[in-house]
Amino acid sequence: MSGDSGLGHGRTVGGTVHVGVSPEVAFDYLVDPAHRPAWQSSLASVTDIEGEPGLGQTWTDVTKPGLRPAMRTTAFDRPGLWAEDGVWKAVRASLELRFTPCAEGCAIGYRFRITGRGPLAFAGWAASFGALPAVRADLRRAARILEGRES
Repeated sequence: MSGDSGLGHGRTVGGTVHVGVSPEVAFDYLVDPAHRPAWQSSLASVTDIEGEPGLGQTWTDVTKPGLRPAMRTTAFDRPGLWAEDGVWKAVRASLELRFTPCAEGCAIGYRFRITGRGPLAFAGWAASFGALPAVRADLRRAARILEGRES
């Protein structure tokens, strides 16, 4: 089942990370909010997880600076596509992951954008570009965790 990924209009940035595990293994690990603090550098914890991983699942990210965006899965098509939206005050962030099998495991294509309303509109656009290295590093960290489990 899939839904609107929430990326829509606006400035979207992204890239690809290769992982030495199958798309199914990578998908199952990355889409489970309970695993997020282990690989996402900005998170202190995840709370209020409602439901199993799937379309419409909700949770709260607790970031290291103390922000608490409300998160929701907006696309879930195992093992090919997963997306989330997060909202904190006037800021919204959307992330989409696409899992493609390859000879060495899978390629994870990621796209995201951060948007703000009103005076935060430009800040959201700039934050998307500023967050690109962190998102790439986080997915590489997840790849190392997954590859370590497989060996």
